[in-house]
Amino acid sequence: MISPIIKAITRSGTGPRRWAADMIRQGRVKLNGTVIENFNHPVNLETDYISIDDKIIELKHDPTVYLMLNKPRGILSTTVDSMGRKTVLDILPVKYGAMNLHPVGRLDKDTTGILLITNDGEFTYRLTHPRFEHQKEYLVYINNRLKPHEIDKLKHGIALEDGMTYPAAVRAINNMPPFDYSITIHEGKKRQIRRMFEALGHTVLALKRVRIAHLDLGDLKEGHIRKLTPEEVALF
Repeated sequence: MISPIIKAITRSGTGPRRWAADMIRQGRVKLNGTVIENFNHPVNLETDYISIDDKIIELKHDPTVYLMLNKPRGILSTTVDSMGRKTVLDILPVKYGAMNLHPVGRLDKDTTGILLITNDGEFTYRLTHPRFEHQKEYLVYINNRLKPHEIDKLKHGIALEDGMTYPAAVRAINNMPPFDYSITIHEGKKRQIRRMFEALGHTVLALKRVRIAHLDLGDLKEGHIRKLTPEEVALF
């Protein structure tokens, strides 16, 4: 199996992508004893060996997995919880238990909808790093209708305690009860949608993510998964 060297290091669990990139830039990474400076230098996971500071790292040969989950309410978007609460990995089929999976980003406990799960660190990086600015669309159900000036504020940015949000796309909907608005953002501040509406004096009663970039939730039932197609993965 052939892999770019930065992806091979990331998937080994030795360190995150940014750390791996620093190691390569500093000339501390060797492939079969030779210093490698190209992030995308091909590595044969079956026959090659990689060392960092002359210490050989263990390469993983697990097949890459790319799943879309329609996350139910009350499930945590993490790999493990110290309080024993149910996580997204707990509701996956047993066959995925030993594949080193993790959620791509997160949805808060009470938010439902599309969540991607993988064991590919490079894929996770391309989806979550702010510089890629992937759109994320949510359906929102709030306690009152938005006033025109409140919609304008969402479209121009809301001041939160951790900074100004980027402009959001907002539209009213009436064919997907109980949801009354669609809002699309391309950043990922913690609990951002809920805090944006709270800043306007509204309470979010239900929140569902239905799209990440070109991936739509479609008719995937809550609690169910499907594999991403190679074409869908390649678009990232």
